[in-house]
Amino acid sequence: MSAPPIKPTATTEADEAPIHRIRITLTSRKVDALERVCTELKNKALAKNLKVTGPVRMPTKKLKLLVRKSPCGEGTNTYDRFQMRIHKRILDLHSPSEVVRQLTNISIDPGVDVEVIIANS
Repeated sequence: MSAPPIKPTATTEADEAPIHRIRITLTSRKVDALERVCTELKNKALAKNLKVTGPVRMPTKKLKLLVRKSPCGEGTNTYDRFQMRIHKRILDLHSPSEVVRQLTNISIDPGVDVEVIIANS
């Protein structure tokens, strides 16, 4: 007697595509726009049942500039202080690379920079 034949198991598209570890880095000077894009990306990823980590809030960079008010250098020593704050958020996803193209197809506010890094896991 021989063993019964083995039936092939049904595979889905998610099983065929390799799962990558994808890091999305968002930077902006405007916190509201940055948080809006982060929540939109995370909600879309959770709707597709993906494993999402973040957004991780990185320390804010403060670029400071101290400028003398007087153009000629004479007079009292008065200064202007200028500062620009750069906020950064990191999202990690575990999904196929095709799904990331669908996720990042959202309206991104002007002033928000997006960087996507795909690594094999």
